[in-house]
Amino acid sequence: MNLINKIRSIQSPQKQPSILVIGDLMIDHYIWGNATRLSPEAPVPIVNVNNESTTLGGAGNVVQNLVSLGAKVTVAGIIGNDSTGKKVIEILEAEGVNTDTIIKDNARPTTIKTRVLAGRHQLVRIDKEVTDAISIKIADELVEKLTAMIDSADIIIISDYNKGLFSPELTQRLIKIARDSQKKVIVDPKGLNYEKYKGAYLIKPNRKELAEAAKAESIKNTDDLQKAAETIFTQTQTAYLIVTLSEEGMAIITEQGSKLLPVKATEVFDVTGAGDTVIAAIAYFMASGFTVEEACDLANHAAAIVVRHVGSASTTIDEIIKDMIA
Repeated sequence: MNLINKIRSIQSPQKQPSILVIGDLMIDHYIWGNATRLSPEAPVPIVNVNNESTTLGGAGNVVQNLVSLGAKVTVAGIIGNDSTGKKVIEILEAEGVNTDTIIKDNARPTTIKTRVLAGRHQLVRIDKEVTDAISIKIADELVEKLTAMIDSADIIIISDYNKGLFSPELTQRLIKIARDSQKKVIVDPKGLNYEKYKGAYLIKPNRKELAEAAKAESIKNTDDLQKAAETIFTQTQTAYLIVTLSEEGMAIITEQGSKLLPVKATEVFDVTGAGDTVIAAIAYFMASGFTVEEACDLANHAAAIVVRHVGSASTTIDEIIKDMIA
């Protein structure tokens, strides 16, 4: 059975994989307008606003990508007890996502990122957030809620945006619960401490993130990739590192070697959220019985589709098949 036929064979509600996303939830707020003159008050463009849009960001974008692909999704994370947090829940529930393991934290606001765009050009981003570590009480509450959810999931995604959710202690507790339930954990990492992901089955940094975490001066070729990866393998004992390489595609790396998957994109307007699409597609196809190599190949196609759009976007199985045939 070729890969396209294998994809078509899983397109039924009876084969819908159950995926748990644990991650930093936020709202992406876009202000769209035109800028044709500079302000007399300072050398900055004046934006005449045409419209505004709001969507899920961070782990929420991973969730929307999974829903678009056809997964049954449960999401866990922390939001503030505020109107932005209510908006997060509202959007997720409208998508049919289980939000029972989202906890409201009165000590922090829900993260919101506001981007101001003139045409297709982003002029500025404004972040409202608190990135301090969550309290022990909140962490314990989250673990209690997640234990049963982890046991019933086909695969678990950790979507780390470094907003205070994934302390080393909490991350290791969650990975241990998953491993005890014989469930694979795949990680979209952030920050320099990859030891907290020890025991995860797959970790997906981009080239810059891998270089920083491995304390490598630069990563220019396959040898550099493998050398940097060795540091992460030592720290995490992960089975796979999937490294996204922007215009060069992605690399599948194990301790035995690496394989480069060339880029599929023919047009690139905006890479916002492309990493979320990649991790979602890898998880979806792995949970559906595809090999890691097959899942990464399909994720490469998914990323090629979403970067043709401005802002965070998602894709579908039918669109992936169409991209493969084109």
